[in-house]
Amino acid sequence: MIGIIAALVLPLLVQGAKLRYMPFGDSITDYGCWRAWIGQRFLQDGYDVDFVGSRHSKTNCSNLDWDRDHEGHPGYQAANIVAQNQLVDWLKQNPADIVTMHLGTNDIYQVSRKTPAIIAALGTLIDQMRASNPAMRIIMAQIIPLPAVGKAVQELNAAIPALAASKNSTASPIWLVDQWTNFTAADLKDGIHPSASGDVKMADGFYPALVQAIKSLKAAA
Repeated sequence: MIGIIAALVLPLLVQGAKLRYMPFGDSITDYGCWRAWIGQRFLQDGYDVDFVGSRHSKTNCSNLDWDRDHEGHPGYQAANIVAQNQLVDWLKQNPADIVTMHLGTNDIYQVSRKTPAIIAALGTLIDQMRASNPAMRIIMAQIIPLPAVGKAVQELNAAIPALAASKNSTASPIWLVDQWTNFTAADLKDGIHPSASGDVKMADGFYPALVQAIKSLKAAA
């Protein structure tokens, strides 16, 4: 994991309030069990975190007991979410303190959208998160492989660190998580979505950044 870490301010949380975490993305966020494994680790490590979002997963994940709320929308593109102002409404309905964002797959796969346009959309989504909550902790993913259009995914992932660095702020830090490196064909069940091993790798990628975000919010409270 690549961390972009800043000084932490804005003690906006109510003391003792439950932290609200929104997993945000497309079907890679909706399907599978990586969110379940993160929820399991929260429980094991004693973190009281409320998963939030307008969607509720029904996936059976090794009979784990986990909070199923999320904001993963199958088939959705980053650019279309921006054009339709959807994240703004989702955050109004389900405010969050922390967001993980894994987006761009459908922009590439469905319409061959070019990297600059996807980066612009991702930047706007970051702005919208902060408009909802000026102290938002944002965890941004370099997306998992998509072998059918591998070069385009690599180009997007190569551009994401500069976006994260340019948008990073003291009040609303960004952590950059590399979900691409070390992801193999065996970690994809259909060439697009993570398999069981891919779910574990995604949880492994996001979890340390989530812990840092939680600690930063608690330190600022």
